Amino acid sequence: MDDAGIIRNAYAAYWVAAIAVSAVLAIVASMRGWRSGVYVFKPLTTLLILGLVLTGPANVYLHPSYKPLVAAGLAFSLAGDVLLMLPRDRFVAGLVAFLLAHLLYIRAFTLEGVTTTWWLALPLAAYGVVLLGILLPRVPSGLKAPVVVYALVLLAMAWTAAERDHAGMPGGAFALVGGVLFVASDSALAINRFVRQFRGADAVVLGTYYAAQTLIAFSVGVLGYHVH
Repeated sequence: MDDAGIIRNAYAAYWVAAIAVSAVLAIVASMRGWRSGVYVFKPLTTLLILGLVLTGPANVYLHPSYKPLVAAGLAFSLAGDVLLMLPRDRFVAGLVAFLLAHLLYIRAFTLEGVTTTWWLALPLAAYGVVLLGILLPRVPSGLKAPVVVYALVLLAMAWTAAERDHAGMPGGAFALVGGVLFVASDSALAINRFVRQFRGADAVVLGTYYAAQTLIAFSVGVLGYHVH
C-alpha cells in the first residue's frame, strides 16, 4: 500500500470509530428510552457518516456527480432521522425525506447507465410482494399509498445497487450490501410499527440502518479502490 492509501485508510478509521461509538449510543438511548440521548446521537451518527463522505479524498475512478449525490442522499436521510424522532408523529414527512434520499442514491448508482438483470431484480420484486402482503392489511388506509410508493423506491434503490456491483463499477459491492441492509432496516421498522412490536427492534432497525448508510458512504471511495 502506498503512502496515500495508508493516509486514506487512517483517515477513514477515525471517522468509522466515531460513527460506531455514536451509533451504539443512539441504539442504547433508544432501547432505554433516553430521549435526550436519542435527540443527540441519532442525527449525530448520520451527520458523522455525511462528514466521512464530504471530507474524504476525491476518487478518480468515480463519476464526478457520484459523491455529491450520495452526500445529498445522506442529507435527506438526516432530515428523515430528525422528523421520525420528533414527539409529534411526522411519519409521512420522514417517509418523504427518505424517499428523496433513495431517489438520489438511485441516480448515483445509475450515472454510468443501468441494465436489467432478471436474477437480481426478481428476488427483490418477490420480497416486495411478500412484505407488502404482510404490511398492507395492517397499515392505516391513509398511509397505504405512501407505504407502497416508498417500498417500490426502496427496492429500486437496492436493485440499482446490485446492478452497479454486477457491472463491476467502483464501490459496487459496498453499495449492494448497503442497499440490502437498508431494505432489512426499513422492513424491520415497518413490521415493528404496523404488524407487531418485537424485542430488540431498536437495535435491529438502527444497527442495520447505520451499517447501510456507512457502506453506501464507503462506495464513494473513502477506503480507496483496487482497479485492475
